Amino acid sequence: MKTNLSILVFLLGMISQSFAQEEKAEKNEVNRDPIKFEKAMSGTFNGQKVDYKAVVSETFLRNSKGEVTAGLWSTAYIRMGVDSSKRPVTFIFNGGPGSASFWLHMGFFGPKVVKTDSGATMDDGSAPYTFVDNPQALLDITDLVFIDPIGTGYSQVEGVGENEDFWGLNEDARSIAQFMRIWVTKHGRWQAPKFIAGESFGTTRAAKIAEVLEGGGQTMAVNGIILISQALDYAGSSSWEDNITSFFTYLPSMAATAWYHNKAGEGKELEAFVQEAREFAYNDYLTALYKGEKQTESEKSAIADKLVYFTGLDKDFILRSDNQILMHRFKKELLRDQGKAIGTLDGRYLATETDKAAEGPVLGDPSSYMTGAAYTATWNDYVTRELGVVMDRPYYSSAVGMGGNWNWKPVPDGAYWEPTYVSTARSLSEAMHRNTAMKVMVANGYYDLITPFFDAEYTFARHNFPQERIEMKYYEAGHMMYNHQEDFDALSQDIREFLTKLIQ
Repeated sequence: MKTNLSILVFLLGMISQSFAQEEKAEKNEVNRDPIKFEKAMSGTFNGQKVDYKAVVSETFLRNSKGEVTAGLWSTAYIRMGVDSSKRPVTFIFNGGPGSASFWLHMGFFGPKVVKTDSGATMDDGSAPYTFVDNPQALLDITDLVFIDPIGTGYSQVEGVGENEDFWGLNEDARSIAQFMRIWVTKHGRWQAPKFIAGESFGTTRAAKIAEVLEGGGQTMAVNGIILISQALDYAGSSSWEDNITSFFTYLPSMAATAWYHNKAGEGKELEAFVQEAREFAYNDYLTALYKGEKQTESEKSAIADKLVYFTGLDKDFILRSDNQILMHRFKKELLRDQGKAIGTLDGRYLATETDKAAEGPVLGDPSSYMTGAAYTATWNDYVTRELGVVMDRPYYSSAVGMGGNWNWKPVPDGAYWEPTYVSTARSLSEAMHRNTAMKVMVANGYYDLITPFFDAEYTFARHNFPQERIEMKYYEAGHMMYNHQEDFDALSQDIREFLTKLIQ
């Protein structure tokens, strides 16, 4: 009897487990087609009338078993009435990590764009905002595909997927590369020129994607990459204590920003003053940083005098900082006498602080909160009212819940033997050596205080980059240099010329 009871319990357990597995499998199945919204549109770009369709759509990503893991959303603008087989296509994304693509979409590349105060003096205020046609959009020469990584926009895990399958340096690159291959296959573009444009962490991603696309049994060579406010090697864009590289790479941006606010470089042209800062950084300053306490007091004083000259900060403050100025302090210290702090993304912006004695800005980044509402409002209005998208969930401008859940570890299995700064510079360099036709354009803002232009120069001077295939461009604005109309125009022209040379 006891044996029979044990058998009965075992059988009931097996039946229960079977039901649970069936229930889980049913829960993870995605029994629907991907969602798509499509609309025919028309516009004039670079003086040429273009008929195109706007396609806001979901693409299912799958694992090695063919199971759906996520629904990745994109917005594509595809020219109609032309042979599409060799029609160039540009894939575009922002950074974060965890940022949707609507910043580059609404700010620069889209057929319509938002306009905030070009002079960086006025807050975007409240609705309504200025939203205008963009005659400089590139639709006359390339189709545009804006990508929202998983967790951003409408993109989210589906089926058997989990956020951790996508929230990581390698995981993210693999998912975007998978999407690009699916899109190219679906639209018959394997013989078409292909470009990538990324901003901030989007440049970190772009470098890694270029590497991923050259493997995986489905090699795809990219013709060109546009890096807007590059962040390939984080040692030069992480202003932290004891990070000697960052004190060196940030100094010319501090000098440029001090010049802009009339705190340094009086009577000098910006480019000339910046060049002075470069030379000081590479020569006297770098040596002093590495010598540390082996310097004499007079040597330290001489370096402090030069830092006063370039930054406009008080010498006593600089000496108390051991001649090492952290960026979050600089943003508060530069205009402390006026009770104001300057922006991180763009040092041209400034705002009156509520706590004038704090070490760093307390209200956040004015170059972000003085523009963010306009971007968010115009996008949500545009995507629903003009593109006809109807969804039962909001469009997330940044990934909710990502927080510290991003896996930065560079090795695919997530293991390495000691901490290091994130870098995908070598990935891009090696991709360029394998693909000798690929060229890279790097767009730098002089007043970018998060990814400094001097770091771009320092990065591309190393890692064995093929120098003849790198184009460096500079703009008198910040991280999002297109918020400044003069640089919006210059960036448009520079990118158009870059693409045109590679398409011909």
